[in-house]
Amino acid sequence: MKVLVTGGGGFLGKYVVRAFLRRGDRVRSFSRGLYPELEQLGVECFRGDLTRYEDVLSAVEGVDSVHHVAAQPGFWGPKSMYWGPNVTGTENVIRACREKGVERLVFTSSPSVVFGDEPHDGADETLSYPDSYLCHYPASKARAEQMVLEAHEIGVLHTIALRPHLIWGPGDPNLIPRVVEMAKKKKLIQVGDGKNLVSVVYVENAAQAQLVADKALREKPQSSGGEAYFVAQEHPVYLWEFICQILEGLNVPKPTRTVSYSKAKNIGGVLEKIHKAFFLPGEPRMTRFVAAQLGTSHWYKIDKAKEKLGFHPEISTEEGLKILLEDLRKT
Repeated sequence: MKVLVTGGGGFLGKYVVRAFLRRGDRVRSFSRGLYPELEQLGVECFRGDLTRYEDVLSAVEGVDSVHHVAAQPGFWGPKSMYWGPNVTGTENVIRACREKGVERLVFTSSPSVVFGDEPHDGADETLSYPDSYLCHYPASKARAEQMVLEAHEIGVLHTIALRPHLIWGPGDPNLIPRVVEMAKKKKLIQVGDGKNLVSVVYVENAAQAQLVADKALREKPQSSGGEAYFVAQEHPVYLWEFICQILEGLNVPKPTRTVSYSKAKNIGGVLEKIHKAFFLPGEPRMTRFVAAQLGTSHWYKIDKAKEKLGFHPEISTEEGLKILLEDLRKT
């Protein structure tokens, strides 16, 4: 089988690529940059832009399955920054799959597509999309997810949307390094009382979900396709306890200051207005979306992924933390 992974040079993408290689599949990667390390693994690398249909069409040629992992992440910036790659890019992937007769499309979505600013405690896939979003990233991913699910057609193109939450592990270029760096500079402030539960997923488990989703679409598209699935560890974690475990493992001071969620959200709203009004460069130190992510509970049941896809996280949170800390200590 030949598989295309968009964003194969990214954090999750590299793990997905390696997972398919271990399974014995031929793998093609589509990214904006060059990744010699993937070529050394025998990966066929295509370089292009998701917003250019001809680039996507060329990458999709001759593959059996597409795993659309590439996206523009973030919590700040204009709508155009996200809508192009995340919405137009996904539209191009769907169109190319149909034109080239690709059988399966697995889309990497996000739980943020159903997140407004209300806490989610043990929520499942019956959650509806909110009326409004706190930033453009989740709005763009929601539109992309809807297009992918609407594209599901038995005998033509079988689709699934996966919603991995807070992916972490060795090689993470953003989430964990950013938190550690802020803690080292003593700029990390705990938002909320520390009792907020969140879902997290170790990166190898997130990659595993891509494989089982692909298998489900191949073997039982009628019962598994056209639907979204939350992907996470077996149990949620207390976010700030989880963060402090990592900091302690690296001998980095834990945050000593706290701010209530409501205050952090208000500060975020003010900073957003100031940045927009004065066209300030960079990102606000706090936004409403970040405050909500740090200070509220948002954890999700994975029963549906277990039952319909056969997804069972192979690496526990404890084991994943051990691997992550060993990796971080080397750097």
